[in-house]
Amino acid sequence: MSVKADPCSQSSLMHPDQAIPLLLEQVSPVSDTEVVTLPHALGRVLAEDLASCIDLPPFDNSSMDGYAFRFADLNSQTNQTTLTLIGSSFAGHGFEGEITPHSCVRIMTGAPVPAGYDTVQMQEETQAQGNQIQINHPKAKGANVRCRGEELLQGTKVLKAGIEIKAAELGVLATIGVSQVRVYRQLKVAFFSTGDELRPVGSDLAPGQIYDSNRYSIQGLLSRANVEWQDLGVIADDPEAIRHAFRHAASQADMVLTSGGVSVGEADFTKQILDEEGKITFWKLAIKPGKPFAMGRIGKAVFCGLPGNPVSSMVTFYKLVWPILNKMQGLTPKAPLMLSATLTTPVRKQPGRVEYQRGILSRNAQGELEVAITGSQGSGMLTSMSLANCFVLLEQFQGDTPVGTQVTVEPFNSVLC
Repeated sequence: MSVKADPCSQSSLMHPDQAIPLLLEQVSPVSDTEVVTLPHALGRVLAEDLASCIDLPPFDNSSMDGYAFRFADLNSQTNQTTLTLIGSSFAGHGFEGEITPHSCVRIMTGAPVPAGYDTVQMQEETQAQGNQIQINHPKAKGANVRCRGEELLQGTKVLKAGIEIKAAELGVLATIGVSQVRVYRQLKVAFFSTGDELRPVGSDLAPGQIYDSNRYSIQGLLSRANVEWQDLGVIADDPEAIRHAFRHAASQADMVLTSGGVSVGEADFTKQILDEEGKITFWKLAIKPGKPFAMGRIGKAVFCGLPGNPVSSMVTFYKLVWPILNKMQGLTPKAPLMLSATLTTPVRKQPGRVEYQRGILSRNAQGELEVAITGSQGSGMLTSMSLANCFVLLEQFQGDTPVGTQVTVEPFNSVLC
């Protein structure tokens, strides 16, 4: 029997910034697509470029309630001109009469500007006496008129493939009359936790037992990732049970995600079984919390193994699994937002690993960004994630950091907000 090379035997740990591109090289976007109606498109990834089939706006319209008229009819010798009211233009019901010299029509916001008129003055800059309307002159021809096609011309590319369809994109699609779109199919992710110490929420705890919180955090993270997820529960620390769970999960999912069992304890069988059933390509990165992160394949499914400690599990999902899921979904990659802030609490750190300490980012009275550490940073202290709104990024060989130091912070994005 051939012996597989062990990628875990590396003498030094890889920096996560180096690891992420290598992790992403191992996955490909899904190619299957489907057509969905707009109400079902929120959170999905657009699978094709879309161009507008109409001019936007489709006609000249008013941006104000007021009066429409010809700019050339204004008396250039004064600041006011009186025009004769000949009708009205409402949204959905435009003026259909014939315009005459020195005339105007009452117009509502969004209503069509009658052909021949080119300017609108807001109601507050006018005075009406019967059908005689005194107009305070606007500064220029075309004031308060939204011209046909000024936002988009027919045939202009509106949205590119690879974007997530959010509320604004739904509005854009509806504005140009698109009722259904082609999107990539949703990823399927099966996940489970391992550990004889884990007990269901609501049950009684015996000595040495803890509640299984990680599956709930993972469920929330996957829901924010807009994937189809299947919770396979808690699997006992038994090699055959874990083997069966892996085979079952890999047969129906694009990704198999586990929590716990990727460390070096005698009862941590996940790595052992994965070596037998598939392969591991990454294990142990220079990241804290979360060093025992594993990635590989089992069958056709991508495997990601998260640490068992609750904070480690969330941090490694956020920093490592989230980019993998994004690529697999066909999303165009985006660099995370990084800011500089003044540290208001001291930080303790041993050189050796990149640390993502949990912080609270705010502005002081002078409007400057400040960040405070949430408190104790133990990898089992999940409340630190609940209190935080950002990570404080501490570089691999950085040590203790005093108050007043400028540090790099990464505000939480939608997966954690």
